[in-house]
Parts: sequence; structure tokens; C-alpha cells
Amino acid sequence: MKILYLTKYSRNGASSRLRSYQYFPFLEAKGISVSVSPFFDEDYLINLYSGKRTAKRKLLKFYLTRFFTLFSIYKYDRIVIEKELFPYFFSWFEKVLHQLKVEYVVDYDDAIFHNYDLSTNKLISFLLKNKINNVMKYSGCVVAGNGYLLVRAKESGAKKIVILPTVIDVDVYKAKNNYVTSKIIIGWIGSPSTFKYVKNSKSVFSKLLEKENVELHIIGATEDLGLGSNVKYLKWTEESEVALISQFDIGIMPLENTPWELGKCAYKLIQYMGCGIPVVASAVGMNKVVVDEGINGFLVREEAQWLDKLSQLIEDSALREALGKKGRIKAESEFSIQKKQAVLLSVLANE
Repeated sequence: MKILYLTKYSRNGASSRLRSYQYFPFLEAKGISVSVSPFFDEDYLINLYSGKRTAKRKLLKFYLTRFFTLFSIYKYDRIVIEKELFPYFFSWFEKVLHQLKVEYVVDYDDAIFHNYDLSTNKLISFLLKNKINNVMKYSGCVVAGNGYLLVRAKESGAKKIVILPTVIDVDVYKAKNNYVTSKIIIGWIGSPSTFKYVKNSKSVFSKLLEKENVELHIIGATEDLGLGSNVKYLKWTEESEVALISQFDIGIMPLENTPWELGKCAYKLIQYMGCGIPVVASAVGMNKVVVDEGINGFLVREEAQWLDKLSQLIEDSALREALGKKGRIKAESEFSIQKKQAVLLSVLANE
């Protein structure tokens, strides 16, 4: 079988890496030939994360490259599209594929339909509010990362829908074996665009960091919280992320409670749990599926709860160990590529 993946980003783009690239070695081990054609290149990602704009002529090149790539689709047995063929453009090309009887697979790990139907740009909202519904409707199969995305796919009229959470390779993520430490590290991993959730909880960390034995580690964002030397800002790389997460004693995932957050797949929590780390997370969306209250972590709704649950974990190494070990078990059983690759293989085989 030959498969073409039309991803949004290169491997360093988190959604593309986790929903597509990390599966390639497993697919190739099954004798499947995988080709990949990202829409945006690596330079675009570098500019995106550093807040720089990409030149319009470069953006035009991305659209043209994707357009000409579509002429090669008949070389492949299966086409997998990450989210959409052309960002901020009509679903015309997905419709053409449908008319040509190309039963493409489309994958979602975010509520990107809200880029359009909830856009503050009235023209975008008017012209593209139904775009992703159409992309889903024209597909042969929608692969949804959580229940919120599944509901949207059903509403769109998608012919086939499969739930596939965002997962980790548990052979790469090693569980902690030492929960007794003189310094407690609260940790968060993410991108500059999602760092706003940590900033929203700044007052919580300000109070917790008054304790001499507490540090806050931020992986993937460099904006200074202004909370002093007990906050460490660490550069993200794919090679170093597991080692950096393994230094955490508590993993956090604060979120806002808006339609956009309901589409998120709680990947941070799964990463923490894969390392045997207890978690504290906002009681929003997929977080409520991943976190079993009081078993592998805590769900919180307000600042007082953040302070209470984090303080409990800071002060009780036995609690951290109990919750962390349960989290590792859940990561292995429900959120590992080892358990979920069969789901993807079934989708690709059109079973």
C-alpha cells in the first residue's frame, strides 16, 4: 500500500508530528510505503514561533506547491489530509476529490472549524463558516482526536468517523522511579501561542513560588512571567522533551473554557502521565477524559483549587507517586501508539 500524507507542517509542527509523522515508522514496519508533503515548510514554523510574518510570495508558493501535488494523487492507494488542503480557502478541491471518487481521510486534533465560524473577521465567517463541515462531508473517513470533534463530524454528515486520540510512544517515555526530592518542580510544556494559559494563572504560581523548595519549569516559551529566578525557561527540541518533562514532579495544563479549547486533545497531560508524573488540569474538554479525579491527578475550576491541589502534591511525595504511577498505567493502556496503531491501520485499509 502506498499512502500520501498531506500534512499542515513539517515534523517540528506539533500537530503534524503527533498525528502523522510519529506513525510513519510503525506503518513502514507493516510494509506500507509513506510519502509526505507538508503545506508549510520549516522556515514558516520558525517565523511562526518567533512572531515574524512570512512574505506573501512565499505563502503563494505554498499554495501552488500543494495544488501541483494534487496531480499525483493517483499514484497512491490512500490520501490522508491533515485538517484541510488549503488554509483560508474554499473547500473546492476537497469537493473535486470527492467527485473523482477519491475517498480521502481527514484528521483533526483541534477545532479549526472555529477559525472560520467564530472568526472576528466577518468576511471570513460569512464565506468559510461551513468550510470544514464540507471537508468532513466529502471525506471517506474523519479521524477525530476527541468527542467534541466527533460531534462536529457527525453534524457535518461525514460518512465514517473514527476516534483516535493523540498518543505517545511509551517506549520513549520512561516512568519516574524517584518521587522524593528536596526541590519540587511544577512543569508545563507548550508553544508560545498556548503560553497565555500559564500567564492567566500567574497569581497561582506567584504564591506557590514563595516556597523556597518550588520551581516552575516552562518548556517551549520564553516570555518572562516576571516571577524571579525560580522560573526556568527551557528550549524545546524533540530530542530533549522527554528528558525535560521527566524532571517535573507535577505537570500542569491550565486552559480557558471556550469552544476552541474543547477541541484540544490534552496531549500535555498524556506526556506527563507517560513519565509517571501526577497532573493538575483545568476541568475543560478532553482534560476531563484523561484525568481521573484523585486517581492520576486533579481537575480544577478556580484559583483556590489550583492552589489547594498543587499544595497537596508539593507537600506529599507518597501522593505524587501514587497518582503518577496510575497515570503511567493509563497512558500505556489508552494513550499509546502501541495500542492505537491498529485503529489507524484499519482506517487506512478502509475496513
